[in-house]
Amino acid sequence: MTGTTRTSAELDPRRRRILFRAWHRGIREMDLIFGQFADNELRLISGADLDEFEAILTEDDNDLFKWISGEKALPEHLNTPLFARITAFRPEEAFRPDAAST
Repeated sequence: MTGTTRTSAELDPRRRRILFRAWHRGIREMDLIFGQFADNELRLISGADLDEFEAILTEDDNDLFKWISGEKALPEHLNTPLFARITAFRPEEAFRPDAAST
């Protein structure tokens, strides 16, 4: 079980691979952060951001967790608007049943 609640049927093959990778990180906390972000954002993400997201997914999970939690200083190459969006993403807000009506 991946944890995803979204279908990947409408995604192109590259986005499907990225979605799979986002949900299969190796550390469950990273699965939840990146998987839920991908579920919510992957369909709409631009080509350049897609390249960047794919590159972010190659980073070590332990480092990513420390950077996202603020335990470790963020390296300059990740100090980007996309990484800030990932860090700020709150799945409980994106997937609230009443979110569609607001």
